[in-house]
Amino acid sequence: MNPLRLLTTALCCAALLVTSCKKSESSSGGTAKPGKKLRIAYVTNGVDPFWNTAAAGVRAAAKEFDVDAEVHMPPKGAVDQKRIVESLLIAGVDGMAISPVDAKNQVDMINQAASMTKVITHDSDAPDSKRICFVGMNNYNAGRAAGKLVKEAIPNGGKVILFVGRLEQLNAQQRRQGIIDELLDRPVQPLAGMTYDPPGKPQVGAKYTVLDTRTDNFDYQRAKSNAEDAISAVPDLACMVGLFAYNPPNCLEALKAAKKNGQIKLVAFDEQNATLQGIIDGDIHGTVSQQPYQYGYNSVKILAGLARGDQSVLPKDGFLEVPIVQVRKNNAQSFWTELKKLQAGQ
Repeated sequence: MNPLRLLTTALCCAALLVTSCKKSESSSGGTAKPGKKLRIAYVTNGVDPFWNTAAAGVRAAAKEFDVDAEVHMPPKGAVDQKRIVESLLIAGVDGMAISPVDAKNQVDMINQAASMTKVITHDSDAPDSKRICFVGMNNYNAGRAAGKLVKEAIPNGGKVILFVGRLEQLNAQQRRQGIIDELLDRPVQPLAGMTYDPPGKPQVGAKYTVLDTRTDNFDYQRAKSNAEDAISAVPDLACMVGLFAYNPPNCLEALKAAKKNGQIKLVAFDEQNATLQGIIDGDIHGTVSQQPYQYGYNSVKILAGLARGDQSVLPKDGFLEVPIVQVRKNNAQSFWTELKKLQAGQ
């Protein structure tokens, strides 16, 4: 073939190829760079088996929506979380879901991240920040649901002590207030402008008294010793409530050691194996599950959509509410079976 004709043919083919690529790119409707897989980060507020279930949701969504998604668990609270967020921003992630350790004091961190990538919050919100939306349960309503479980466990009333990792987190504040308001038969409060009872002072109602809220800063040994001290210090303690996933199992260990399991009632949050087994065995009255699998799945779904320019993934009013599930002895085994399937990716 004539060399000139060969070159002309090659140039024509190249032009056709470029035109075809442009048509394909414009018809996709996305904003992500072609050939580059989106990178999504899911940042928790600590290290706990609770987050393993959320991570299963992250993996499932990453596969479904064709993104690379990674889970980061800060071992030492706010300082580690800030370091992780900064590292991810330097790496250039396309979206980030954060569960704030301290919402009030992390607004600047979240706003900085939001100026550089798509940012949403999950599990615990930071409503004063520039995050795009929040994925999680209504923690106040969940607290009231836990309060109803307390009423079932000790219908004649009595003294109650709450156990939690830290009260700097908005979700902990809202859960605690929901329990107090329910036990003291107060009207339901809206999330906006909520009034909080300060810790350190007993809240006394007609039948129920919330004596104290004991924090442990995610220290499992301290969580157990807090429970042991409460059992020893309050001989007529009627009920213990664990607000974070690891609190109920540590309370249960303390109760068993004191041979008071079943005597002092226990109400839980979340779905650790020890908690579900405790419900089946009759040592825990019930738990409020916030379905963390859905936190992970929906966070990745929203961020992947936003990174591709799809605004339809955004929830109404900036809040994707994940429904709570109350687990008691009558449904604990079936709930656990379904949970294992989710965790295994089935």
